[in-house]
Amino acid sequence: MKILLIEDDRKTADFIVKGLKQSGYTVEHCDNGLDGLFKATAEKFDAAVIDVMLPKLDGFAVIEDIRRKNIAVPIIVLSAKNSVDDRIKGLEKGSDDYLVKPFAFSELLARIQALHRRASAIAEPSTLTVGDLKIELLSHKVYRCGERIDIQPLEYALLEYLMRHASRVVSKTMIMENVWEYNFDPQTNIVEARICRLREKIDRPFNTNLIHTVRGFGYVLEERK
Repeated sequence: MKILLIEDDRKTADFIVKGLKQSGYTVEHCDNGLDGLFKATAEKFDAAVIDVMLPKLDGFAVIEDIRRKNIAVPIIVLSAKNSVDDRIKGLEKGSDDYLVKPFAFSELLARIQALHRRASAIAEPSTLTVGDLKIELLSHKVYRCGERIDIQPLEYALLEYLMRHASRVVSKTMIMENVWEYNFDPQTNIVEARICRLREKIDRPFNTNLIHTVRGFGYVLEERK
């Protein structure tokens, strides 16, 4: 999922961006309303998190403009105001949810996931399974043959990406753009190094390999008989 965050408070923004990235999301951050509105209209997002008190253009005006342009992205309003009138105003302007500061990141994440499920009208699976490998999407736990495997956040993000594209070859560039979100030098070996570390945990202790190299193209995660 690709999330747009429009938040001018640096501490709050860093907190949200870090949490979303560790949860496997791609995040675009803008620190003012005008830049946020431009980003919302120029790119496609799965959800937007918008603060009310923003420089250059306030959050309600941003939401109003987004809806005026018929952009149906699910929107969560962030605000320090907790009155009923403010909540009603947010909904009237076109937001889908309203979260009062301060808040727990786990609540924001749950609200984003709930909005995305409603918007897509498809229940997000709680697990992904390939052969005897399983990951639990909500808890970020990984199991193979019923045995719990401890992996780091970036390793988890890489594994989830491979599992969501199971039996399909993904290139090194696709992995870098969707897992790291950076444009690395094509000659860098960062993907190979992470794949190697993932194999040490996912494949090496077990009887069969699930992560395969497709020379000249990339990698594929699949069960091979």
